[in-house]
Amino acid sequence: MPQEESIGHILETFQRIEITEYHIYKQLAKSIKDPENRLILEKIAEDELRHSEDWKKYTQREIKPNRWDIFKYTLISRLFGFTFGIKLMERGEEKAQANYTQMRGKIPEIDNWIREEEIHEQKLLAMLDEERLRYAGSVVLGLNDALVELTGALAGLTLALQNVKLIALSGLITGIAASLSMAASEYLATRSEDTDKHPVRAAIYTGIAYIITVTLLVLPYLLIDNYIIDLIITLGIGVMIIAVFNYYISVAKDEPFRKSFLEMAGLSLGVATFSFIIGYFIRQWLGVEI
Repeated sequence: MPQEESIGHILETFQRIEITEYHIYKQLAKSIKDPENRLILEKIAEDELRHSEDWKKYTQREIKPNRWDIFKYTLISRLFGFTFGIKLMERGEEKAQANYTQMRGKIPEIDNWIREEEIHEQKLLAMLDEERLRYAGSVVLGLNDALVELTGALAGLTLALQNVKLIALSGLITGIAASLSMAASEYLATRSEDTDKHPVRAAIYTGIAYIITVTLLVLPYLLIDNYIIDLIITLGIGVMIIAVFNYYISVAKDEPFRKSFLEMAGLSLGVATFSFIIGYFIRQWLGVEI
């Protein structure tokens, strides 16, 4: 009897997953402008609904969808892009497919459902063509250069100047000038390449990523009047930016998170440490007292 109750609970969980994903796909389809992509999403939604009805034959219950998941994935997709939202949901769906295999021998249709889920993923991967991911390389360029250059510059300035206002002023001037330079360089580089990226958009993505990073890194020096604490907070913010961005890319583009995160974080912190030491020696050499 306990085993039957356990199987019944598993089946109800599967039914809830399917009806929830039906509503998510229907909501996302409404926000897709491309007619072909919208039709694919609507077809997948109908398949999810049919799977839910199939599970209902075994549970004999009307299971309500998970409203939180519907709200969550719809909101994530609108804020961070259709690709990211779908891929994030697909990760949960892969776990469900693994659980489906437990039902082999108990549910005759299970193999057909697994095949259909795999087809869903292939269709989705074929249709995911989002502007923000096409320009991910430009964003990486802006983020990476800003993180490496500014963490290094701020670390060096912190020990050399030891004055939060001067450090913030120097950091902002350096950052804004560098962001314009990087945007111009990305424009020229993209224009000379044979890609589907628009040079102006690539420059804008690079420049915006750079300026946002600069603002976040300099912010502690504008709020807290202790240059050592400011530097620690700035380095923490840098690591957080790296973690968030690499998680986004790892989900949206199916790339490994750990390797790229450690590489970017190690590079930024390494440059900051070296610059901090250089700042100390330059201060001693020039005999600067502020």
